[in-house]
Amino acid sequence: MKLAKVGILIDEKAAKRRWEFGVNVFEQFLGEILAHRGISFQWLTDVNQIKACQLDVLLIGLMEEHTGTASIVWEFAELGGTVISYAGLNSLAERFGYMLGRPADKGYAHLQSDLFEESRPLRFLQAAPWIQKLNSLREEEGAKNNPSVYQVQETKTIEPIREIGRIVKDHPNGQHAGDALQQFSVGKGFIDRWSINIPYTVVGLMQGTKPVFEDGYPAPDGTGPVNDGVLKADDQAEMDWDLDRVKTETGVPYFAHPYADLWREILISHLLQRVVGQDMTLPFTGYWPNGIDHVALISLDSDHTGDTEAESTYQLLRECEIPATWCMMEKEYSRPMYERILQAGDELGLHYNAVPVDQGRWGADEFERQANWFRATTGLKHISSNKNHLTRVEGWGELFRWCEANGVASDQTRGNSKKGNVGFLFGTCHPYFPMAWSDEQNRLYDVLEISFLYGDFLSLDTSLIAPFLEQAKRVEGVAHFCFHPIHIHNKEFIRDWLRSIVRQARPQGFVFWTGKQINDWERARRKLQILKIDQEGNPMIEGLMECENVVVWIPLTESEQAHYSHVSERRHGVLCRKAVL
Repeated sequence: MKLAKVGILIDEKAAKRRWEFGVNVFEQFLGEILAHRGISFQWLTDVNQIKACQLDVLLIGLMEEHTGTASIVWEFAELGGTVISYAGLNSLAERFGYMLGRPADKGYAHLQSDLFEESRPLRFLQAAPWIQKLNSLREEEGAKNNPSVYQVQETKTIEPIREIGRIVKDHPNGQHAGDALQQFSVGKGFIDRWSINIPYTVVGLMQGTKPVFEDGYPAPDGTGPVNDGVLKADDQAEMDWDLDRVKTETGVPYFAHPYADLWREILISHLLQRVVGQDMTLPFTGYWPNGIDHVALISLDSDHTGDTEAESTYQLLRECEIPATWCMMEKEYSRPMYERILQAGDELGLHYNAVPVDQGRWGADEFERQANWFRATTGLKHISSNKNHLTRVEGWGELFRWCEANGVASDQTRGNSKKGNVGFLFGTCHPYFPMAWSDEQNRLYDVLEISFLYGDFLSLDTSLIAPFLEQAKRVEGVAHFCFHPIHIHNKEFIRDWLRSIVRQARPQGFVFWTGKQINDWERARRKLQILKIDQEGNPMIEGLMECENVVVWIPLTESEQAHYSHVSERRHGVLCRKAVL
């Protein structure tokens, strides 16, 4: 069984040219998408490296668009390679008999559920569809006056072997803008072109498309007044208040769809289906240890509380038999209380306060001072988790740089601050390493982000619990709920809400972890690299084995499916067999 060799091309010269002018290359996030799924790949920084790397599949994130680079890509496909592009390769459009259509900045993609296991329209943030040049010529007066020109163009046309899905502008039922995915046969190989810039869409949904400089746009119905004079994570969000929210049976609106996670799944599904179709395999790792399919996280923000409120919360956690991550603001609990929390298996994290009314301040020196206070007070040398008080955020990457500088491994700040924007506001419930802005060349920060879905500081509605769990389970993610000891201590209905989460989550297979456990597992799992499959069909790995029960999914080629039919499962649209390391 041959393992497909995958490469990602981010042309170094093209990227540097963009960074000089302050333009982002979010396409680099392709590497994070594959790494999170445990797929091995190699980076290419120049199109001329393609031939020497002997790849089977080339994902093009960014390259200089001219006839020379286009010819190299074309030759790679002709010789049997598979090329996948995300709204790029426009230098090849005419060779296929197409031309670049009008860009669609925001819209929705309708895909085929038999291929991608997703029937709902998916929001995208950037698309560049191709349209047939023949059709455009028919509409031009020049083509009517000179039929010979039209005939020459017609002979150049290479029809796509498959057109998959469609994209529409602005609204799920909006104006048709083009095909979502076009697949072309080129010699012995293929060139597949997505109209949607999937990596840009994923980054934009999870992190926004602009830095936070001012209040965000509030919900027209008054349920999401983010324009409150406090700069926060949700002042920059790319969901649509009207199109991307649904209501529970009690009439509570929430963002229902983890679009970013679904786009990542679709990208992986397409890649795996292409690999299997070429009679190869491409193993990938499970998100969680064997026996765990999805995780729940309870985090606790210590605002305005002391040992009394902590004791009530501690007892409730022990009653529910779950651990939690306690995010500590300055001057809160006694040292003995910290020790009890740690001895119970809970985690202590930082609750960075940058809110002036609570005597906080936004600044690198202030973050460092509070981190030093945390270490001195708790006795912990390392800070595994942070969550900013009131989800305070400014700019783009300052918070993540401060976390890196102070050894904070993970952050939980990205969540909602208003009743009307609960749920999948940032399109994800998966941990990920966030991307920097162009001024830092769009590097990945060494800080694992774990966003949350709902906080108890908002008006309670237990009807939200089921849909949040359902969608987190659907994408094998983290159902993260934020609580406050002061509310747990003072309000019985808040305590009942936490109990209800536990009662509903456990029968669905959710396992409660702390932020530290999630961070440690994700980092350890990523150190493994699958090199090959031995003659007995076992995966051979390279890297530090710092974790146990890692699941490896091995896609089956058509010839293998009958042999392994009794032990195969469908993952990402392909049949796989399961191995546990």
